[in-house]
Amino acid sequence: MSAVVERFEIKTKGPPQILLMEDEIHVAKGLQMVLAEEGYDVQWAMTGRNALEKIGETSFDLLVADLKLPDINGMDVIRHKGRRPETEVVVITGYSSVESAVEAMKIGARDYLPKPFTEEEFKKVVNAALSKRLEALTKEIAKVEDFDESSPIERREVLRVLNRAADDEAFWKTLVQEGPEALSAYRLSTEAKRAIVSGDLSWINEHIGELTQKQLLVLHKLMEITIW
Repeated sequence: MSAVVERFEIKTKGPPQILLMEDEIHVAKGLQMVLAEEGYDVQWAMTGRNALEKIGETSFDLLVADLKLPDINGMDVIRHKGRRPETEVVVITGYSSVESAVEAMKIGARDYLPKPFTEEEFKKVVNAALSKRLEALTKEIAKVEDFDESSPIERREVLRVLNRAADDEAFWKTLVQEGPEALSAYRLSTEAKRAIVSGDLSWINEHIGELTQKQLLVLHKLMEITIW
């Protein structure tokens, strides 16, 4: 098992998902064997249309894409991969050129490997692309964890502000006059402060949840002030 697979297992509880798009059967079987030995979960598509079907069904971490296919050009598959922007791409081709390499990079390929190549060269570019994918996944997971940890605190703070604005006339006037600056003592994100001051009900409903009539009245008044 490669080091990349081990890191994926820790972060995502599973191996990297790879789609191999290659119409030459002997080449595809050889590459599939190499990837499986490294510990990757590999699916194989012999045509561009079959690859697009699989991309629509599964969120792959990496697409290994041959460019010359029996039905559609591999470049077109990479372009349509836009529905899965998180998927890294490594191009393999027996018809390499500077022009196609440049085009592949422009439309999102991480690397470009002309055929013939060695097993070590192939594993190197695959591992490099998946390392980048893992970096992005780690950032995504961290954002979710940060949100999950801070969400109850922010909800409590938003409700505190709305209750205080309803009961404390002096605070209400300060909130209207100073806007977000009046909320510096509360543990609120910039988005939460803006939502409160502008009476943004859609943001509040999505991130905070159900409010009392008293709290809703404060938001309606703030929204009216913003409109006028």
